[in-house]
Amino acid sequence: MELWYTENHTEEARFSIKIDKQLVSLQSDFQRIDIFESGEFGRILTLDGYLMVTEKDEFIYHDMITHVPMAVNPSISKVLVIGAGDGGTIRELLRYPNIEHIDMVEIDEEVVRVCKEFLPQTACGLSDPKVHLYFEDGLRYVRGKVGEYDLILVDSTDPFGPGEGLFTKEFYGNCYRALKEDGILVNQHESMYYSSYAASMTRAHKRIQDTFPIARVYQAHIPTYPSGHWLFGFASKKYDPIKDLKAEAWNKLGLKTRYYNTELHLGSFAIPNYIKEQLEELV
Repeated sequence: MELWYTENHTEEARFSIKIDKQLVSLQSDFQRIDIFESGEFGRILTLDGYLMVTEKDEFIYHDMITHVPMAVNPSISKVLVIGAGDGGTIRELLRYPNIEHIDMVEIDEEVVRVCKEFLPQTACGLSDPKVHLYFEDGLRYVRGKVGEYDLILVDSTDPFGPGEGLFTKEFYGNCYRALKEDGILVNQHESMYYSSYAASMTRAHKRIQDTFPIARVYQAHIPTYPSGHWLFGFASKKYDPIKDLKAEAWNKLGLKTRYYNTELHLGSFAIPNYIKEQLEELV
């Protein structure tokens, strides 16, 4: 008997991966956590049935959420990461010697525990002494911070369930206050290909635009995410991600990446017309 993991992207579109075996299935206080083994994509993490990470294409997401802001301001030293229980974002941040301190806030400790055991490819940096783990709600954590971080990365789940509060106007306002005067906020921005995802993405982007003087959208191709066309938000009090790209400084670091490079950085902000049109409706 064949076993398949299937995620409904819409009521009329589904995405399936053939599964060799199931490694984990548990219910935490917040969500259902499953890890599967597959021939095509390696190990797969799902939360409440939604695909979060596969070993085969996780590098695309983690490259783009991390290296884009780091190439705009390579002198970043203190970072707040919200979500990111699989550890891939932390792994990429730890490649920068100038980063001295990372606070990571993940609501579900079970996600971190399971990923450390079954997804060491992404979770390999979670025990690093630079990383300080807080198992609590990200919205509540950031509320009391003022002028503390150079960079905030919101590596959250979708805008429902445990991650819902990380897409609110209150949350983005708190992030603004928690950042230093040249601070950068980057968040996963969903997709605009399917209408159900587009609605949540446009709401989130409008709230960011209302909060930050600079707010841009950039893209990546992630095969296992809905539609394969995924967006990120870049917001800052000071930096424009195109004009202020420090390409030469970033390339001198000699970091070996599988997806990101500074040419792709510029290209990723050249977004398709159908997205431009939906964003222009917000102005």
